[in-house]
Amino acid sequence: MSLEALNERVMHDLACLSYGGADWTCAKQHTEGHVYDVVIVGGGQSGLGAAFGLLRERISNIVVIDENVAGFEGPWETYARMVTLRTPKHLTSIDLGIPSLTFRSWWEAQTGRESWEEVDKIPRGDWMNYLRWYREVLKLPVMNEAKLTLIEPMEHGIYRLQVNRAGTKDFLFARKVVLATGIQGGGEWHVPPMIADKLSRELYAHTSEAIDFERLKGKKIAVLGGGASAFDNASYALAAGVAEAHVFVRREQLPRVNPIRQMEQSGMIERFHALSTSDKYAVISHFFKFNQPPTNDTFNRAAVWPGFRLHLNSTWQQVEAQNDKAMVTTEQGTFTFDFLVVSTGLLSDPALRPELRLVEGHIARWADRYEPPVEHRNALLDAHPYLTSGFALTSRDEEGASQLHGLFVFNYSALASCGLSASAISGTRSAIPKLVSAIADQLFLDDRDMILQRFFAYNEQEFTATWAENAALK
Repeated sequence: MSLEALNERVMHDLACLSYGGADWTCAKQHTEGHVYDVVIVGGGQSGLGAAFGLLRERISNIVVIDENVAGFEGPWETYARMVTLRTPKHLTSIDLGIPSLTFRSWWEAQTGRESWEEVDKIPRGDWMNYLRWYREVLKLPVMNEAKLTLIEPMEHGIYRLQVNRAGTKDFLFARKVVLATGIQGGGEWHVPPMIADKLSRELYAHTSEAIDFERLKGKKIAVLGGGASAFDNASYALAAGVAEAHVFVRREQLPRVNPIRQMEQSGMIERFHALSTSDKYAVISHFFKFNQPPTNDTFNRAAVWPGFRLHLNSTWQQVEAQNDKAMVTTEQGTFTFDFLVVSTGLLSDPALRPELRLVEGHIARWADRYEPPVEHRNALLDAHPYLTSGFALTSRDEEGASQLHGLFVFNYSALASCGLSASAISGTRSAIPKLVSAIADQLFLDDRDMILQRFFAYNEQEFTATWAENAALK
């Protein structure tokens, strides 16, 4: 099968499902501009999947905005440095149950069925190419190079979104807003103060940033962190010509257990929403105790380089600048490096998001909703927004309820409330329908009066046959 034939198959499958029927939503008007039913912020895999899910529900008055140029949404060709995805290849995601839209179908259409059997894990670049194809074949409405800077609640359930487009301030209007803003979209990447406060930016970078590894050829670098991303970056750096890459881990042993694998098989992903608040907290608190370990191939790819060094039980105690280098002190000794790569994850907290500054004070966190047992308490989890099972923000006070009605969080910070969902490829398959259903329910109930009025007033005759009684008696 060719890619052209697959495109035709996708269109036929969608036609069989009556995809693309007339919208049922009630259009809203505003004097300042067009009002979208839904604006999705973020054109990566979560945003694209959400857009397709809404279109399947006959909600087509939508737009996806993304700050990146077309084809470079998400991390895959910006800062992700793994060779392959970590997710098992057989798990489906944004296809939403349509076989012709799966990555496997896209792959086999170009390389044949036999080649799929030879794939161990999905190559990172091919995943990005699949997302580009998915957007194109579904004709999803994406507006690129449009960065959301502010969400402003207005009257009558409408939000005014301030958007920066090519350096110019623009406005979009929406009834519902979905923040499909990826891993960092619920807060910010974390750089410990001991680094940020002591070193110039020429001496360090977070793994989420662009790094000029060409400049670091022949240099000695340190990578702080024991998760999968740390080893991805060490391997990438060594392959790019870095002389030595030292990975520092505070644990005595690398994590060996990946709880995501258990969650993928146990129903934990699909049914997480059914758990009680206390169970959800206990699960995610336990999850946070494990960094996702590197895959075996990622670790081996880094370890095979002569310049690879692994420092276990090596918490960084002090970082100083000295003669254009970074001096790092651990309990194992002091080391000098030309550059530091920081792989210390992120912080999730609505207060860290500038676009939420007008409503952030009303947003309920987990700390507002649940007092955990001491053995489960986790300050990082407590700062996460407390969401409904449909990814809607909730208010910590009555005043904020109307200002938050219509805001949905479909990024990594949904982890505490909704489990592995927008935070992992393996979670999107079950998460997108929950998000879409919640949005559709809100739109329906917001327009309840008009919808019911139209129902009760409906008087279009469907049955037009007549009974010729006299003719039947003959």
